[in-house]
Amino acid sequence: MTAHPDHKYIEALQNNDSFLIEEIYSRYAGRIRQFVVKNSGTETDAADLFQEVLIELHRKATRQQFTLTCPFDAFLYLVCRNRWINELHKRKGKPVTIAGDEGFNINEGVSENYEALHIQEERKNLVEEKLGELGEGCRSLLTLSWSGKPLQEVAAMLNFTYAYVRKKKTECMSKLISLVKEAPGFSALKW
Repeated sequence: MTAHPDHKYIEALQNNDSFLIEEIYSRYAGRIRQFVVKNSGTETDAADLFQEVLIELHRKATRQQFTLTCPFDAFLYLVCRNRWINELHKRKGKPVTIAGDEGFNINEGVSENYEALHIQEERKNLVEEKLGELGEGCRSLLTLSWSGKPLQEVAAMLNFTYAYVRKKKTECMSKLISLVKEAPGFSALKW
């Protein structure tokens, strides 16, 4: 198993290399903070999560032979993501999906999973950006309809008839799809 060049970060954690550990924080903590805050967390939650994952990586690296075979950012993001999902499940009283070291499985699929998550995030950002280009009426209508509310309820909230809301939603979706398809980089997102 060949180590990825980013294995230096695992070695830095193992050897308490303060220079590279500082680099880990400066390069990767912001992305994890952004993910946690976007997903029902606070900046404190994000800082705690990041710290816990780095401590666990340190323990794992010093306890056993641990070879990083994918980019560190992909690995770190997936581990933090899995841990955060588990935390959200705990807070809601739901069963935890991944326990303990299971979040640290490293295989070739990590890079593919990271790429898929990255593309999904880019798609979401593009849709949100183009949604912002629509008029206030379309934005409100689409946002409310995507919230899971029945269309009849959305119509009542907006003081329109159900038939009008159905027609208008179709028009707004059509306009949004056109804007997304016309965006530079659309084809790179593998829709």
